[in-house]
Amino acid sequence: MSAPLDKTQSQPHSQPPKVSEREARQVAEAAREQDWRKPSFAKELFLGRFRLDLIHPHPTPPEEDTRRGEAFLAKLRDFCETKIDGALIEREARIPDEVINGLKELGALGMKIDTKYGGLGLTQVYYNKALALAGSASPAIGVLLSAHQSIGVPQPLKMFGTPEQKERFLPRCARTDISAFLLTEPDVGSDPARLATTAVPDGDSYVLDGVKLWTTNGVVADLLVVMARVPKSEGHKGGITAFVVEAGSEGITVENRNSFMGLRGIENGLTRFHQVRVPAENRIGPEGAGLKIALTTLNTGRLSLPASCVAAGKWALKIAREWSVAREQWGKPIAKHEAVGTKISFIAATTFALEAVLDLSSQMADEDRNDIRIEGALAKLFASEMGWVIADELVQIRGGRGFETADSLAARGERAVPAEQILRDLRINRIFEGSTEIMHLLIAREAVDAHLAVAGDIIDPDKPLSAKAKAGARAGGFYARWLPKLVTGPGQLPRSYSEFGDLATHLRYVERSSRKLARSTFYAMSRWQGRMETKQAFLGRIVDIGAELFAMSAACVRAELLSTTGDHGREAHQLADAFCRQSRIRVEELFTRLWSNTDDLDRKVVDGVLSGTYTWLEQGIVDPSGEGPWIADATPGPSERTNVHRPIR
Repeated sequence: MSAPLDKTQSQPHSQPPKVSEREARQVAEAAREQDWRKPSFAKELFLGRFRLDLIHPHPTPPEEDTRRGEAFLAKLRDFCETKIDGALIEREARIPDEVINGLKELGALGMKIDTKYGGLGLTQVYYNKALALAGSASPAIGVLLSAHQSIGVPQPLKMFGTPEQKERFLPRCARTDISAFLLTEPDVGSDPARLATTAVPDGDSYVLDGVKLWTTNGVVADLLVVMARVPKSEGHKGGITAFVVEAGSEGITVENRNSFMGLRGIENGLTRFHQVRVPAENRIGPEGAGLKIALTTLNTGRLSLPASCVAAGKWALKIAREWSVAREQWGKPIAKHEAVGTKISFIAATTFALEAVLDLSSQMADEDRNDIRIEGALAKLFASEMGWVIADELVQIRGGRGFETADSLAARGERAVPAEQILRDLRINRIFEGSTEIMHLLIAREAVDAHLAVAGDIIDPDKPLSAKAKAGARAGGFYARWLPKLVTGPGQLPRSYSEFGDLATHLRYVERSSRKLARSTFYAMSRWQGRMETKQAFLGRIVDIGAELFAMSAACVRAELLSTTGDHGREAHQLADAFCRQSRIRVEELFTRLWSNTDDLDRKVVDGVLSGTYTWLEQGIVDPSGEGPWIADATPGPSERTNVHRPIR
């Protein structure tokens, strides 16, 4: 075993590298999946091709998967009802150790892990149903389980690990060991090109130095997936690389257990690495593949977040129904007043659509016939945004009681309904695992991939004239074939999709809107060319339209499935119809705002704010913020803090 590196050896690589905007984009571009080997419903949707055949008939799980999934859900439901006290977790901001140990005994840590490694081997569909169930008992438990399995050690090893790594780590993850995923740093968020944590090769090991922020599960984790930058050297390609790290290794210090406005029970920390030796055999994939591993893992891992939003929607609907019948104003239940009734209709219809999007995306992930990188991202984006609105509407329906805490309600003798808590808990979904703004850009990049593949060289300033000429020829051929197909389609034929009955009109609308969306994207690319990537507000609206169209499609297909199985088919059609009508109004507004907006004026106002032009507007207040830097110092080195790491046994 080689001797540990001294501090001077590891320091030269410790600071975030200085990178330009273009360099940062190149790092992100290199990490994304370049090829489309399988069909994608959402990709086709953005290209103006409504491939209903890719999602209809709605895929269904094999009977054996359903049997095993339902059997586990029954056990989990009993555990949630008898062993989990969500109010206690919220009050004490901690999941009791006995609850976590109970989840371990139940096998909940290994829901997605193959049975040959000691896991339950559940499908993505039933894994998400389990997360929704556990998360309804306590959102903190849903986060614990999903962070462990969706992005922690099990998922990247399942996809990229060696047989030896799977044999070593997956049995532990299935039954006893909690895992965490460490990418974010105090000064590095969605810009991984500036990653500062280093992994310096030293003999048959790597030596890690750096600081990681917002390490969900990090406080109690036994195993970590760590992203670190390997410096390029002789025999080492270098680049951002993924490692499995034992959380109890010498030199690892959990310096802080972070507290948040919501999800008070999660074990999220600040973790410091000082000359932490990691065997080379613990590296996942080759050097430089870490970011690609992280992004690929998230393609499916992101589906765990919509599960929590579906659970929230179902609970909000239950509370809205029960409360709005019991509460009377002006001689009748408040649900009978249109101002409240429209909110209840929105909650019911949107919850149906959220579950439709989640189940469809999850079943497609299980079948593995389609590339769901865009579907998974759209599901995360749409669910996080709409879930937050549902929670906000529930608080409004509850009035003052919605703003009051559950403990306060109980103290004065009323039902302890934690409406304000779910609003706080859901707010983070619009930020983590890719903020809404980042999701807009990520999805937009994938949505225009076909255009960039044929015409990207034309707008690339680094490409020579010869390359631009070739790209021009390719683009001419592509658009000569593609553009005429955007003029007419099945959406203009009154009998198209007639097998969907009353929902056919919505599918025809989706088909027409898909072509309109593709035309709008093409026009924007022609207009702005290389500046297209700076038009983030425009791209966000393009993506939001696509998300609504995807949700409408999923809702119709799910309603038709339920009709054929005789399982609330009539009611499902009514909910799908309501959702689609609500969604169409939002889509039309977004189409209008593509070209009628204040984007240019907004940029001028921002310039004024940043230059201090409007500082007079800030006068007349006091700032209650405490002293300190905006971003804490994260210089690598030995820890000066007490280690708050507490593995649960």
